[in-house]
Amino acid sequence: MGRFRGSITKQSRREGINLAETEKVQKYLDKRPYGPGQHGQRRKGRPSDYSVRLREKQKLARLYGMGEKQFRNLFEEAASVPGVTGTVFLQLLERRLDNVVFRMGFASTRRQARQFVGHGHIFVNGKKVDVPSYRVKIGDEIAVAEGSRSMGFVQENMDAQKRRRVSPWVEMDHDNFKGTFARLPAREDLALPINENFIIEYYSR
Repeated sequence: MGRFRGSITKQSRREGINLAETEKVQKYLDKRPYGPGQHGQRRKGRPSDYSVRLREKQKLARLYGMGEKQFRNLFEEAASVPGVTGTVFLQLLERRLDNVVFRMGFASTRRQARQFVGHGHIFVNGKKVDVPSYRVKIGDEIAVAEGSRSMGFVQENMDAQKRRRVSPWVEMDHDNFKGTFARLPAREDLALPINENFIIEYYSR
């Protein structure tokens, strides 16, 4: 599965969830709660067990904007360490730098966050990091580069973040454009419309 560069709204309608996690996409989903295209409203037969599990895997990979190889490698890592595999997997996904930048509100979507990181606008513990998949550790400080703080969309995103509930596993210092990855999120912290057990079953088949 290569990097998707098309309409996130159409892809969200295809998967039936808000992949961008934005109000704009949610409005489209509420207005058109069916697949895109002229056949989107057609009734379909009962999907097979394999199809259900494949779709769940696709939804999560697309939610975090990851390709199949990278996604599977991360799953295999999660399966190899102690703990509940599904929860460990979600925590590894949440620790990606592009996702943390999104969670902190520096970017409005993960796609924007990935671009923001790749262009060198993000510092981790005072050092520039331009790798979106960089794994953030507990206690790491994530900050917007000083020269990037005056960018219009950054200001808009931060203003919007102040009006929203901050993810409880990050601590924010909005005035200084920085935050801290305080702890790993618990499963109940993650309001993801995903059944990770289906993904475990998909890769265990």
